[in-house]
Amino acid sequence: MELILKQDVQNLGFKDDVVTVKNGYGRNFLIPQGAAILATPSAKKVLAENLKQKAHKEAKIVADAKSLAEALKALEIKITAKAGGDKLFGSVTNANIVEALEANGHSIDRKFITSGVVKRVGKYTASVRLHRDVIVDLPYEIVGEKA
Repeated sequence: MELILKQDVQNLGFKDDVVTVKNGYGRNFLIPQGAAILATPSAKKVLAENLKQKAHKEAKIVADAKSLAEALKALEIKITAKAGGDKLFGSVTNANIVEALEANGHSIDRKFITSGVVKRVGKYTASVRLHRDVIVDLPYEIVGEKA
């Protein structure tokens, strides 16, 4: 079954992509949730026209995302957490990385950051998706403070 995505769907595709999925997934989940529409020939023509009109705006958005990516690469992020030795009491998640970025003046939604759950002191990298074409690796360091 071919569908046109109306919004980003994790592990499937981005908005305005034409994807092929199994019938049940499309009919029972994506279409009722409003995440996709059927890819009929007329819908594909409308999509092609919309993409042609969006191309100029998209170029500006990608340029802004690339400039933000350069700014993020230059940052040195240190996150302090309570630790005993090199093991943390608790963990450092995407929410902690978002707080550190906001302290440096960058507002990024946590669902665009993938780092996993970190439970030890040290240096790590998180992957930040600023745009479907712009993904930047963000280095950060976790520093333990005595509890």
